Amino acid sequence: VSRLMDIIINSLYSKKEVFLRETISNSADALDKVRFLAVENPDIMSDAKDLEIRISFDEAAKTLTIRDTGIGMTKEDLIQNLGTVAKSGTTQFVESMASGGDLSLIGQFGVGFYSVYLVADKVR
Repeated sequence: VSRLMDIIINSLYSKKEVFLRETISNSADALDKVRFLAVENPDIMSDAKDLEIRISFDEAAKTLTIRDTGIGMTKEDLIQNLGTVAKSGTTQFVESMASGGDLSLIGQFGVGFYSVYLVADKVR
């Protein structure tokens, strides 16, 4: 993980806008997850509002909020996948970046999630 963070800090930091694309992409994935789970269990959608991603900015508080109505990762998903090199594609990303890889491919390696920590003091 420290190797990953070193590469992210030294490579992605110059492209801070990557976090927005990756966070919206993660929200879209959460919407896809709820749609998929609703195929087997329609009750999942019964209490759901419209599936949506909302982006808001509070100028006074200097915050950007991205909310979705999808289903995110469980605690177990987080433990198993975040920072797990073999499952997140991080090894491929690190190897690609070490050999002069293209930063526009970040989302394909499962490390886009980490980019939000480059621009935020707090992530919830």
